[in-house]
Amino acid sequence: MSKRDYYEVLEVERNASGQEIKKAYRKMALKYHPDKNPDDPDSEARFKEAAEAYEVLSSADKKNRYDQFGHAGMRNGRGGFGGGMSMDDIFSQFGDIFGGAFGGAFNGFGGGRSQTRRRINRGSNIRVKVTLSLLEIANGVEKKIKVNKYIGCKACDGSGAKHGSSYGTCHSCNGTGQVVQVTNTFLGQMQTASTCPSCHGEGRTITEKCAECAGQGVIRGEDIITIKIPAGVEEGMQLSVSGKGNAGARGGIPGDLLVLIEEKPNPDLVRDGRNVLYEQYISISDAALGTTVEVPTIDGKARIKIHPGTQAGKVMRLKGKGLPVVNAYGHGDLLVTINVWIPKELTKEEKGILEKLSKAENFKPNPGSKDKGFFDRMKEYFQ
Repeated sequence: MSKRDYYEVLEVERNASGQEIKKAYRKMALKYHPDKNPDDPDSEARFKEAAEAYEVLSSADKKNRYDQFGHAGMRNGRGGFGGGMSMDDIFSQFGDIFGGAFGGAFNGFGGGRSQTRRRINRGSNIRVKVTLSLLEIANGVEKKIKVNKYIGCKACDGSGAKHGSSYGTCHSCNGTGQVVQVTNTFLGQMQTASTCPSCHGEGRTITEKCAECAGQGVIRGEDIITIKIPAGVEEGMQLSVSGKGNAGARGGIPGDLLVLIEEKPNPDLVRDGRNVLYEQYISISDAALGTTVEVPTIDGKARIKIHPGTQAGKVMRLKGKGLPVVNAYGHGDLLVTINVWIPKELTKEEKGILEKLSKAENFKPNPGSKDKGFFDRMKEYFQ
């Protein structure tokens, strides 16, 4: 069954602001929360669907990709990239959006749910720029790049704890990752939950820290990352490589690698969307008599025939010699604009020849034309 449009799921317009999207998700999540709808598989499915939509639309990078390519542009994987989010994933990533509606342990509706809101560390994203030639863009390419980033500490296997040491339950929050405060007001008691200051929301503390990473579980290092870039990408497009960003502290989830595409200027060809443009200069005699010329293409050369009487500015189309579009079929064209080269200096003999030709019937403009004859313009040029 095909996925529903994410904007339709959250019931927002496509130009909705981040705050409007967040508000719409909270509304849907509260409506279909499992504690409010016990033993209702349809509500749980709607709850997960709303979380998947929010994961994509709340991220500027994922939202831009979804707006361009829809579901087809999203890679398989977690959340908005495949819908594989579990209930624990949703609570750990978006639990703060519910505020105190379900209490510190998501049991505000009395469903007995004992889920904690323990924080899961996530590494930050990394942005890199990759410069591609027109040929690489046309065919797609695999690039290996060296990235300086945070990687998991090998001394403690990324746990942050010294070997032989262990984690213990945080005594401040009893492992929930949150502390609950009860305040007496004229309306009665009000309960609020906030991130535990002792364990920073993790719900556990290290009995003895790793000396190599000072208990963080990550250190600075280098990583060689292989990036597969699809054919047809454009200048300024940003691709996301899931899980290749900075490692998350103490065994957390790694961030993403964001790849910004930059096009290397081609000495001959100019890109115009999926088409490429080229200007071919020919002589006066070739324009009048016709000729065959060789023009550059993205992957080599091509010969085109210039017919006798070709006018300056004529555009010749070489079908299929352009670029593909990402996740689409077909190619653009190579558009060759014919320009007639007018010499800047003439000998006395050459001027005499042109003056004779300018009087010939075939070198005068067509009847009714507002333009002057070609050689009339040339005579003015050299006067």
